[in-house]
Amino acid sequence: MNPKYTPESFNEFGQPYLPGHLGIVITEVSEGRVCAELPVQPHLLAPNGYLHAGSVVTLADTAAGYACIAHLPEGANSFTTIELKSNHLGTARQGTIAVVATAVHLGRTTHVWDATVMDKDSGKTIALFRCTQMILYPKA
Repeated sequence: MNPKYTPESFNEFGQPYLPGHLGIVITEVSEGRVCAELPVQPHLLAPNGYLHAGSVVTLADTAAGYACIAHLPEGANSFTTIELKSNHLGTARQGTIAVVATAVHLGRTTHVWDATVMDKDSGKTIALFRCTQMILYPKA
């Protein structure tokens, strides 16, 4: 893991982009793990009044993506997501949702991260997420 990546550096990095716009806050960056939170706000809900699945996926994908960045192999300069999957098991209408992304595979050409999104107060699982990223290297 590259120690230059911290919650503060990722929060600053994401501020002008979708994670910052939605209100995602990175709370932990450690070996094989990134955690984040997202306060449930009206703009994150679907028209039916429940948390939009895209809001949940964005939280999980952000945690997995930042985790990938923090764990890039030597010589790599970026990544791109090549597959993601989510199972939605619940929802939230208020409070804060949280995610824990953990490494499943940290290879030279691919990473696989699992993320569990939960209601921060109750601990109830809202979604299970798996993301596969292709590691990118500078062109020779």
